[in-house]
Amino acid sequence: MEYVTLSNGLKMPVLGYGVYQVTKDECERCVLDALETGYRSIDTAQSYFNEEEVGSAIKKSGIPREDIFLTTKVWVEHYGYENTKTSVMESMRKLQTDYIDLMLLHQPFSDYYGAWRALEELYKEGKIKAIGVSNFYPDRLVDIASFAEICPMVNQVETHIFNQQIEAKKWMDKYNVQIEAWAPFGEGRKGTFDNEVIADIAQKYNKTTAQVMLRWNIQRGVVVLPKSTHKERMAENLNVFDFTLSDEDMAAITALDKNTSSFFSHYDPGMVEWFAKMVEERKTKHDSSKEKKNW
Repeated sequence: MEYVTLSNGLKMPVLGYGVYQVTKDECERCVLDALETGYRSIDTAQSYFNEEEVGSAIKKSGIPREDIFLTTKVWVEHYGYENTKTSVMESMRKLQTDYIDLMLLHQPFSDYYGAWRALEELYKEGKIKAIGVSNFYPDRLVDIASFAEICPMVNQVETHIFNQQIEAKKWMDKYNVQIEAWAPFGEGRKGTFDNEVIADIAQKYNKTTAQVMLRWNIQRGVVVLPKSTHKERMAENLNVFDFTLSDEDMAAITALDKNTSSFFSHYDPGMVEWFAKMVEERKTKHDSSKEKKNW
């Protein structure tokens, strides 16, 4: 495994296992498979609803906690200083750990400044080893990097061959913020796995298109979080440290950039409304569930 060193000196694996869209029923088995395969970085979130399964898998694996780099994220409905502190402690309970390696703010909406102050405090107390953000576009990232006490150490954003975040990465590099890729395959949208340029390069190195896409991101300094529920694919995704793409091949992949999201834009007011509506609906559903439980 190769590592990057965050701005505070903490070492972070360049390749981890992400559990977004892994169901509660499959999550424990998948994380156990990933750890057995050799992964030592696991990425989850409050909004994935599988923190408990991740925690159970880590406990059952028998691997020392200090050997695993564990990331989770605060969801928008838990933003604000007090709510964030409470939610982080709840995440730690679910994950069966007394510290989090990396805690991120999941979206750049609502009271993210209050939430960030809570993360800063928990970081100073040693309950979190590193703090960062997710889905923060350059304007929001520069905002919080400039006005908060502690600059984010990581920014996890959609990064793949069709949305390479070249301009955003320049700003992250300027503020010494590590870029981390969610959806490093673009979830296969727009034909990432079948792209002819990627396929030709893969054949040249006797690798798969997935391995080429991961290697390309790693070589440009991007931490990647591939996800699969199949153990053989987990092993394949991990097997990217025995080859190096040439400058010519790197340039050919760079030329594929469309500089647009394959999913959504946080600059779109309609999308911001959609997020707000989703947060409110989930909060209402959660409150209703609590009332029934208490009743």
